[in-house]
Amino acid sequence: MASVGYGPAFTAILTNQAARAVIEAAIAAAEVTDQRYSVAVVDAAGHLNAFARMDGAPHITIQVTTDKACTAAGFGMTTQAWHDFIKDDAPLATGVPAQIDRIVTFGGGIPITAGGHPIGGIGVCGGHWSDDIRIAEAGLAAIA
Repeated sequence: MASVGYGPAFTAILTNQAARAVIEAAIAAAEVTDQRYSVAVVDAAGHLNAFARMDGAPHITIQVTTDKACTAAGFGMTTQAWHDFIKDDAPLATGVPAQIDRIVTFGGGIPITAGGHPIGGIGVCGGHWSDDIRIAEAGLAAIA
């Protein structure tokens, strides 16, 4: 099983081996569905670490997947939690999605953590957002 590594001062980092394990597990879960998905894993700073786009996945899934992963990594909370956070606050509900680049406020982005700290994020796009969450969770199980 792939795991996180440690960088300077023993800070947990998301290794490429772990990122690829997440991608492979997510794609394996996606292959048993009728949908075609893209899956992205980013590090804590939102930089792409690993990516896969299944044959037939819509091109737009490339951007949405990466943005979901960045949203999750950048704030340490799921993209679904973003929806819950802003839905009853009119200024945030209107302003956040329209004015902050790369913020996604529907499910499919989940932070990757180590020791309670975000070290990256996974984003999945290709099905309904609830299906995207299920595929992302399957990917995370590879390094849990």
